[in-house]
Amino acid sequence: MAITDENLLGAYLRDRRSKLDPAALGFPMARRRTPGLRREEVAQRASVSATWYTWLEQGRGGAPSADVLDRIAHALMMTEVEREHLFLLGLGRPPEVRYRAVEGVTPRLQHVLDSLEYSPAIVKTPTWDIVAWNRAATAVLTDYESLPPRERNVLRMMFCDPRVRAAQLDWENVARFVVATFRADATRAGAAKDIAAFAGEMSRLSPEFEAMWRDHDVRAYGEGIKSLRHPVAGLISMEYSVFAVDGRTDLGMVVYNPATPEDAERIRSLIRRRASA
Repeated sequence: MAITDENLLGAYLRDRRSKLDPAALGFPMARRRTPGLRREEVAQRASVSATWYTWLEQGRGGAPSADVLDRIAHALMMTEVEREHLFLLGLGRPPEVRYRAVEGVTPRLQHVLDSLEYSPAIVKTPTWDIVAWNRAATAVLTDYESLPPRERNVLRMMFCDPRVRAAQLDWENVARFVVATFRADATRAGAAKDIAAFAGEMSRLSPEFEAMWRDHDVRAYGEGIKSLRHPVAGLISMEYSVFAVDGRTDLGMVVYNPATPEDAERIRSLIRRRASA
């Protein structure tokens, strides 16, 4: 028999169902011939017809809706990557992006940042809160540790921190780029509604932000050159690249590499100076 998309979907659902513990989910363990949940138990948890769910596993239930797949993913306690795979099998496309508040970074991700000894690196959320950084970022960009968590936001610093503003060679163009890429990032992550209050607050704090926000520009971050006027080291130029964090659609890592050997030496000097302070 040829393997169809429906067969693959049914096989995937059966496999996920077999891996759940009925007792942990409040179902009786008596008279079970196979491991995992029964079909009617999955249907009950997903609020769908047991008959229809059985047909779905058998490859004859027809195309499910996104809402039903979402409920089944929840019923089967799927991870984000498992949920995405379910949608790809059932609908041929990934699910719509769901924004969630960031829970922090893993120790392994922090180790990656720390291994970049002379390359400032940060991890940011879709709403541009800085949630992790390395020693080079502290020396060159901002001492994030000294700021309250609420203030570790790129837009707040760009528009409300005179030191950050003074470090930009062309503040207006940099600020416009930040606003446009922030809007694109937040919308892509499904956080457009979540940033409405933040944008309103920023508009009250900064007429310049309000004017740029009204332009509705969007830009991609990607990669480029970042030049800063550091109060101690002078002009520092860096090449930056933005990386997605696999399995964490809520995070992006930005790495700044010195553009020239002279820039590298300036960064090393700042790190040494800070270490000896």
